Amino acid sequence: MTDINLKGTGSVRPAEQPTRSGEPLWDIIELLFYAYRDFVGDADDVLKEFGFGRAHHRVIHFVHRYPGLKVADLLDVLRITKQSLGRVLKQLIDEGYIVQRAGESDKRQRLLFATPKGEALVAKLAGLQTDRITAALKGLDPAGADTVRRFLRAMIDHDDPDKVLQIVLGGARSGPRDTTR
Repeated sequence: MTDINLKGTGSVRPAEQPTRSGEPLWDIIELLFYAYRDFVGDADDVLKEFGFGRAHHRVIHFVHRYPGLKVADLLDVLRITKQSLGRVLKQLIDEGYIVQRAGESDKRQRLLFATPKGEALVAKLAGLQTDRITAALKGLDPAGADTVRRFLRAMIDHDDPDKVLQIVLGGARSGPRDTTR
């Protein structure tokens, strides 16, 4: 096994590991871990009541936000296997949170739509997450909130071919349904 040179000890650095300047930004790394934990934790508590997990949350979120989303595009967004999506999607369809329809021009396409029941769940979860975001942004002026948005956008791989991500990065603050700025 090759030694890893973390402190300039003269050991050989593995070729596949890029050289970085400076020390790791431990404080930001850990803040992101904890922020994510608490951001999704609020919703996790509600999801447990329904027997759902984070995969269910992500599926119903994107189906609600992008009505008529193709199953193939949802796979790109979530980066999970067809099998994993199939299990989660079947449960959400069987329990009446999502409906699936054939495409108008291509009947092989499977287009997904949230039902009123699904929309209500998304609204509840988004409300919890919005409350957390609002509390975190409290005291920041609009320029500070824009800095947060720019930071989060900069953390995303902009070369990703994900069609939904391109919409998100393309300008709308939080997707096609939210046109406020």
